Amino acid sequence: MITRKRLSTGACALLAVLAVGLFPTGAAADEPVAKESPKVELVLDVSGSMRARDIDGQSRMSAAKQAFNEVLDAVPEEVELGIRTLGANYPGQDRKTGCKDTRQLYPVGPLDRTEAKTAVATLAPTGWTPIGPALLGAAEDLKGDGNATRRIVLITDGEDTCAPLDPCEVARDIAARGIHLTIDTLGLVPNAKIRQQLTCIAEATGGTYTSVRHTDELSKRVRQLVDRAADPVVTPVATEGTARCADAPTLKPGVYTDRETFGQHRWYRVDVLPGQELRASVSVSADRAVNDDYGVLLRAVTLRGREIVRGSEAGDGRTDVISTGLRYPRREVDGADADKPAAETVCLQISNSFSAPPSVKTTPGMPIELAVDIVDAPDEASDVAAFGLGRGWWLLGVLVLAGFVGGLLWGWLSRWRVAVWRTN
Repeated sequence: MITRKRLSTGACALLAVLAVGLFPTGAAADEPVAKESPKVELVLDVSGSMRARDIDGQSRMSAAKQAFNEVLDAVPEEVELGIRTLGANYPGQDRKTGCKDTRQLYPVGPLDRTEAKTAVATLAPTGWTPIGPALLGAAEDLKGDGNATRRIVLITDGEDTCAPLDPCEVARDIAARGIHLTIDTLGLVPNAKIRQQLTCIAEATGGTYTSVRHTDELSKRVRQLVDRAADPVVTPVATEGTARCADAPTLKPGVYTDRETFGQHRWYRVDVLPGQELRASVSVSADRAVNDDYGVLLRAVTLRGREIVRGSEAGDGRTDVISTGLRYPRREVDGADADKPAAETVCLQISNSFSAPPSVKTTPGMPIELAVDIVDAPDEASDVAAFGLGRGWWLLGVLVLAGFVGGLLWGWLSRWRVAVWRTN
C-alpha cells in the first residue's frame, strides 16, 4: 500500500513538472516584451572641404570634433549611438572609388564614451562627399525588428558629389521602407544649393534641416536631436490656420504643422477650463534665402480681441529656425459655477516679420510647427501671466508708484518755490 502511494505521488509530481515546462504560467505568458532601445547614428562629412577655417576661427573639422566630444558626454543612457563617416579614407581623384568612401567608425550600440572619442580624434579631412551612399549605409546600420526610434543626424559642409545617386531620392526610398527612420541634416555652409538639397533630404523622412555657423550651435543642435530620439515619437498633425479667429480650427493638445507666407497672420483656437494652464510654442523655419533681421510673434487673445499674453523672438540670420512660446493659467472657479465650469476659448495668433530678396518665391509659405499643451495650473502665478502682462505687470506697478510719488514731490517743490518767491 505504501509503495503504491509513493508511486502515485511520484507520478503526480512528474506530471506537474512536465505541465510547468510545457505550459507557461499566466504571469510568464503576460510578461511584457523588452522594449528596443532608441538608435541614433551620427553621419559626419570628413571630405577635404572640412579643412576650411571659417567656424569660430578654427577649421570645420575641429569644430565638429569639439561638438562631438560634448555630445558624446551628454548622450542619454537608454540611447544606442553609432558614428559613420563619409570621405574619410580615400584621398585620390578616382570618382568611382571616392563615391564608395563611407564606413562605420563606431558601431550602433551601448556607448563607450572614451572609445568613441578616441575614434573621432583620429579623423582628418580627406576625400569626396558621397552623401547618398552614406545614408544607405546608415540605414543598414540602424535596421532592426522592433518599432524603436531610429534617427540619422547628417553633418556636412557641402552637397553630394556622387550623382546620379541623388541623396534626396535615397532619403525618399528610405522613408518608403516604413522602418520609422528620420533623417535630420545640419549644414555648415549657408549656401542656397546646399540648403535646398539638405532640406529635401530632411523633409523626405519628416526630419529637420538646420544651418549652423558656430561650434556651440552645432553641439546644442546635435544634443537636441539625440535627446529627441529618447523621447516618445510625436507625429505632427497638418492643420490650416485662418485669417480670423472666428474661423480658426480648434486644436487639442498635440503638435501641428502649417505654412505661413512672409508677414502673414495665422489664427488657431484652444479651449481652456478653469484650473488649467495653456502652454504653447511655435517654431518658424526659413526654408529659403531670407533677409537678415526677422522675428516671430505668438499671442494669446480673447474672443473679444483683448491680448492676454504674448511671446516673441528676434533673429539675425545666424540660424534657420526661430522659436517662441507662452503660458496662460486660468484660476479655479468657486461657488455654484464650480460644478460645471465653462471653457474659455483662447485665440492663438502666429505672426512673422520675415522678408526676402525679390528673386525668392514667397509661395508656398514657410513651414511652422505649433505645439499645444494643457496642464494643471500652478497654485501661484508668480512666474506666469498675470493681468495679461506676464511679468511686465511688476514693472508697470513700479512705474505707476514712482510716477505718483514723483508727482507729489514735484507739486510740493513747486508750491515751496512759489511761496519763497512771494515772500521775497
